[in-house]
Amino acid sequence: MFAPDAGDPIGVTRVPRRPPMLAPIDTADLIKAQLMTRLQETLNQMPLSLPGGFVSLTLELPHLPGAAPALPAPHFLFSHAHREELRAGYGIAAEWRAAGPDRLRRLRAQALRLKGHWHQYDPDETGLEGFFLLGFAAAPGAAAPDPGEAAPRGLPDALLWLPEVALRHRGGQAALVLTTALPADVSEVLDRWSAWLDRLVPPLCSGAPGPLTPASLERRWAQPDREGWGLGVTAALEAIASGRLDKVVLARRLCVRGRRPFDLERLVAALAYLFPTCQVVKVHRDGQCLVAATPERLLAQRGNMVEVDAIAGTAARAAGSAPDAALGEALRSSPKELHEHALVAESLCAALAPYSRRLDVPPRPRLLRLNNAQHLWTPIRAELAPGLDALVLADLLHPTPATNGQPSAAARAWLRRVEPQGRGWYTGAAGCLDQNLSGELWVLLRCAEIDGDTALLHAGAGIVAGSDPESEWGETEHKLAAMLTALQFA
Repeated sequence: MFAPDAGDPIGVTRVPRRPPMLAPIDTADLIKAQLMTRLQETLNQMPLSLPGGFVSLTLELPHLPGAAPALPAPHFLFSHAHREELRAGYGIAAEWRAAGPDRLRRLRAQALRLKGHWHQYDPDETGLEGFFLLGFAAAPGAAAPDPGEAAPRGLPDALLWLPEVALRHRGGQAALVLTTALPADVSEVLDRWSAWLDRLVPPLCSGAPGPLTPASLERRWAQPDREGWGLGVTAALEAIASGRLDKVVLARRLCVRGRRPFDLERLVAALAYLFPTCQVVKVHRDGQCLVAATPERLLAQRGNMVEVDAIAGTAARAAGSAPDAALGEALRSSPKELHEHALVAESLCAALAPYSRRLDVPPRPRLLRLNNAQHLWTPIRAELAPGLDALVLADLLHPTPATNGQPSAAARAWLRRVEPQGRGWYTGAAGCLDQNLSGELWVLLRCAEIDGDTALLHAGAGIVAGSDPESEWGETEHKLAAMLTALQFA
């Protein structure tokens, strides 16, 4: 099956058409020349001799990019097809890492030191400025290692990453944002940024790659296996019956191997086509590549307003409109699913209420329909008291009962004892923040860690009173199907 998450009947096989080339490849030299002219005109006006901080230059692209290229350099991507938004970052102008329970507070303190020391130049008045990537794991790890001690392999516990080159595409406008640390030598910066243009402009002038012929995947192992999953659900139900927990979210991992190394550009394109209302995420660095297609925002904050998504309660999709609608109505009227959803919505409201002047909460959850599943969804909007930013809010909201459980501390402690595998960044969060620390963070769901021809997929299910091990296993299979389908075309 290869069908988008809206507009086509479930089960209809469709292969996405290659988008038109908005800028033919033979125009790459012309575009590079135009960008170099703007770069040389502006570079001498920039305060490169300042003793510290950063400076960024925004260069408007004369053509919209067909896709964000996958380069060998460390890079990340956030793509939302329905909103026609794309952000990508390449290279590392600066980064800050933190571990332990205070990880986000420490990163925030570092980011605040940049206020007034990150200078942005936008000569074309695009309004598209530089940004950070913020990403963090599901649970705080151990405190940071001593200086000189080797860092553990894998994505760090929490990371604030300022890319050397950022790509932004919003609606009908696109730009590259080039960033350097200060002080900097003019000729050295010109050479370095020119080299980035050489690497980025040709692939930016090409369309997104089309899907490959679908290939089968070999399921190698699952952790826990089906028997272990049943034991875990039974243990969770016992903890709920005893009153220690109201809900806990169990996760599982599935390792699959393809017949060829997975093509990451095609994987991203397939996910964007299949799930246009989801945020597609890719983080590639330190020998690790995490890819996700997530429907759930942790938060979207602009000024004194924030929106968060309460998503919990899941049903499958059906091939016909009438059966599909019946599944949705059954989901909206299920006491068990409504109870699970209410735990999430109430927890988010309780976290925001002390810091909000006003909370807007719809009286009933809506249905969020994706290609392979439908969920109960309550979008919550709050007007914030002064002084809050996305890092403060992330610390307040994460983890939500949608990915952890309720009560939060008790659920996390229970999972540390019972869940056999670590989650890494799965059910953590990642997103882009501007220099004022406003922005958008997404809960990392429907994830896969890609290594050549091998992919390690993650999915979970919320356990509440009335949960059944077989039904919850089936829910995780529906969630895994999102990435499994895309991997076949990559």
